[in-house]
Amino acid sequence: MNVDDVVRIRIAEAARRIAAAKKRRAELDAARQAGIVARHRAKLARLDAAEAGVSTSDTDEGTTP
Repeated sequence: MNVDDVVRIRIAEAARRIAAAKKRRAELDAARQAGIVARHRAKLARLDAAEAGVSTSDTDEGTTP
């Protein structure tokens, strides 16, 4: 094994680490986007309910007849 082989191995290992990091970032970004979409939908549902005059809480505490 000469120096060129060692360098080639190190380059291949670095490329694998870079690819794994890129995949990990993509997976985390997809999870983050899904969370943002879910929160946005929940917010819009709350706004729609508030606009319609419907309470989003489970109880009617604090409301006046």
